[in-house]
Amino acid sequence: MTRIPDASITRVSLSLSDIIGAEYTRAVCAARAVAEGGDARALAAIAEEKVDFFPAGLAPRLDAMLPLVGTRVSEGLAHSARGAPSRGVRDASRTDAAPLTGMGFFRIGEDGRLYFVSKAEHYHLSLGHAFPGYRLLEHARALGIPNITHNNTRGHITRLLEEELVAAAHGLRRDDLAALERALDSTDPHALNRVINLETGSLVVEAALKMVLTRFFSFEKGQPAPKYAGRVPVILVMGDREGGTGANYHGTTVLTQVMRGLWPELGARLESSDSMRVRPVKINDSADFQDVLTRWDTGRYKVAAFFHEIVMMNYGAVRLEQDYLARAYALCREHDVPTVADEIQSCAWSPEMFLFREYGLEPDIVAMGKGFPGGEYPAARVLFSPGVDTLQQFGALVTNGQEEIASLAFLVTMAFVRANRSFVSDVGEYYEAGLKDLAARHPDLVERMEGRRHMASLFFHRAETVSRFVSILVKGGIDISVQSYKANCPPSCMTKLPLICTPRAVEYLIGKMDAALQTLSRS
Repeated sequence: MTRIPDASITRVSLSLSDIIGAEYTRAVCAARAVAEGGDARALAAIAEEKVDFFPAGLAPRLDAMLPLVGTRVSEGLAHSARGAPSRGVRDASRTDAAPLTGMGFFRIGEDGRLYFVSKAEHYHLSLGHAFPGYRLLEHARALGIPNITHNNTRGHITRLLEEELVAAAHGLRRDDLAALERALDSTDPHALNRVINLETGSLVVEAALKMVLTRFFSFEKGQPAPKYAGRVPVILVMGDREGGTGANYHGTTVLTQVMRGLWPELGARLESSDSMRVRPVKINDSADFQDVLTRWDTGRYKVAAFFHEIVMMNYGAVRLEQDYLARAYALCREHDVPTVADEIQSCAWSPEMFLFREYGLEPDIVAMGKGFPGGEYPAARVLFSPGVDTLQQFGALVTNGQEEIASLAFLVTMAFVRANRSFVSDVGEYYEAGLKDLAARHPDLVERMEGRRHMASLFFHRAETVSRFVSILVKGGIDISVQSYKANCPPSCMTKLPLICTPRAVEYLIGKMDAALQTLSRS
């Protein structure tokens, strides 16, 4: 493995006023003093109190705990609630590993053991457990900032976040207000400058699909005829290794599940009635993409959109190549096909906040969630351009999508990632290099490494081997799993490290993986 990088987390110390504005917090303090009959000066002290996002002693403390992974470090919970889950949830549950507490990239389970959360608690723990910067959320509650709003009364924090997301999408400095104003005012049909606030990634992608379908079908009676009324919408998605649609994953609403091959009878009826068709395109095959697009973008059919992830975390972390996506986007632009970049998995896991910026892409719609609120809230956003701004007010909103404290969680995460771009990049590259080195040193077992930086996997030659590999690691306290719930998925194991993982933590994980591979080689 390459030399451990000399990477350390940049200290960030901010107050609530620093994040959401002093003028706003002064107004909040004055209003709260009236509401509760208290002292506005005491509230102002909370608003101005600096919070250290990652104290100097935290990384050494976390590194010192690494040798304890897999061991019992506390008493645990002897008698745990049984719950009332569905059959599927019950069969998949591991309540012994359910959290009693968490810190950084660790969790202590109900069995009292220390676990290394190499999947970021199923993909959303961007800044680790008990991230100190989220203390600002408690400060906001102490000031009485309501979390409960509605889309007609979107609060200052949520509107501020909308601006921050537009700035990040355009690569603007936070203090370049003139450039931000130009971006917000742009009427370019492809400029990302509009946001809908929702609660989950599934609803965000559903909103994107609704925008796409309104170019074919009226949302409500009495509307002008849509641009492509009478033509059959054809959705392009990433195909699996067998030529089906099983590789893509864009949420759990009915139509997005149809897009990945679920509800087969419903999908067949949609096709037979020419209501909607879904067509797969081969992974990283530009010639196939052009062939499929031109074949289905003629006559009564019209390609309605191209939906894609950049790192396909629900298909072994396969990464789409930059040249492939650049060519696909160019073809889509030529054919008036909206591009939907699903960054629900990758948002915040890039030094640029969004992987599409690293790729130099200009999507029409961007779905985001998971990473930005850091697991603190179910909160997601869809960022889109004027050309697809077709939904009416009630076309996509949910009652609780505008929660102010959830929006603050976004802003805190973004402030930390913005200040730690080099750390995120360096540690992520170190992890990626370590996995590539493992694949090179164990070619009899491992086919290749896939993914990008913290979001990565190892592909194995045989499903039995990856199952044994994962079993060894899980017994040792590493939270990792086989990518097995999709029948056509290559045999792989998935990881998604929290962004606060230290170089020592990466070295530890790679070492455990190497030891497991050596055990398998000997056997």
